[in-house]
Amino acid sequence: MRAACWHGKEDIRVDTVPDPAILDGRDAIVRITSTCICGSDLHLYDGYVPTMESGDILGHEFMGEVVEVGRDNKKLKVGDRVIVPFTICCGECFYCKKGLWSVCERSNRNAGLARKMFGQTTAGLFGYSHLTGGYAGGQAQFARVPYADVAPIKIPDGLADEQVVFLTDIFPTGYFGADIAGIEPGDTVAVWGCGPVAQFAIRSAFMLGAGRVVAIDEVPERLKMAREGGAETIDFAQEDVYDRLQSVTNGRGPDRCIDAVGAEAAGHGGLDAVADRAKAFVGLTTDRAHVLRQAIMNCRPGGTVSIIGVYVGFPDKIPFGAAMNKGLTFRMGQAHVPAYHEKLLAKIQNGEIDPSFVITHVRPLESAPEMYRTFRDKKDGCIKVVLKP
Repeated sequence: MRAACWHGKEDIRVDTVPDPAILDGRDAIVRITSTCICGSDLHLYDGYVPTMESGDILGHEFMGEVVEVGRDNKKLKVGDRVIVPFTICCGECFYCKKGLWSVCERSNRNAGLARKMFGQTTAGLFGYSHLTGGYAGGQAQFARVPYADVAPIKIPDGLADEQVVFLTDIFPTGYFGADIAGIEPGDTVAVWGCGPVAQFAIRSAFMLGAGRVVAIDEVPERLKMAREGGAETIDFAQEDVYDRLQSVTNGRGPDRCIDAVGAEAAGHGGLDAVADRAKAFVGLTTDRAHVLRQAIMNCRPGGTVSIIGVYVGFPDKIPFGAAMNKGLTFRMGQAHVPAYHEKLLAKIQNGEIDPSFVITHVRPLESAPEMYRTFRDKKDGCIKVVLKP
């Protein structure tokens, strides 16, 4: 089969690789009909995530048709059309039983490596380094899905791939970010970033009762899409974020701040951002935490900072004194995707949201190397890429 493979920093190639096979009775093999490039894939592309190996198959947002099922899998059958969440969940461990799907303690095949990095293991993820299990991803013609009797969900007839493929990650992740922020009716919510996850966080914040949402970015087409979702916008290249947020909240600060950027914040002009870039270049830090610092400094006392942008390791110069003295609440993590499937699928079916609004580019799988560059460099108005194997 053909698959998009990582061969080093900024080196993605579409290679011919062996077809996947059933390895466990609970497995399924899925013929992929749609797969996506995620913003967090860019952390791999840019070389920020350790433990990648040459030839690793990328991709954790994919869906398709079941073509083979393991003997112990009673949930799926050949011919089922499914979406596959990016987290791999056993359904039986302490965390899965609590609905904390993204920290499943059984699915990471390299749990010892994760413990060294994080203190405990987290769930296995598709196509996202050997730190999260070394599983082949879904930017390919076929994928093996472990524990396929747990997280994958069947898609009803009448819904196009483009409407439902984002249930694999970015729609639940955006909703999760708004949900854990603890939004109360009428709250002012600030969202850093206007990439695909942030676009869903903006719309989800309104679904959960926000009175106003202020979205922060510098890319014109992303800011335009945020406004189409009802947000007010700040172009951080043109105005000071702190001053503007203080102005729109009468000096109090936003009630809830959502960091949908993570490890590769741009932060043009800020001295901390310049220092981040210099340290990252010489290997003295793993993450550029400009957005996290801004969220802490802007959030009102007693407010909540929700972090759904991916961080890799050890960001520094965090204003923890401000966080402590203002009594901020921090909520964060990889989204517990299966916890939101039923609710979000219902919103799609009843017409409350059509997630396909975020798609700007649909291309064949063979275009993956080019589209990684286009997406990373924000060229050609690129906000979200769907690849067709």
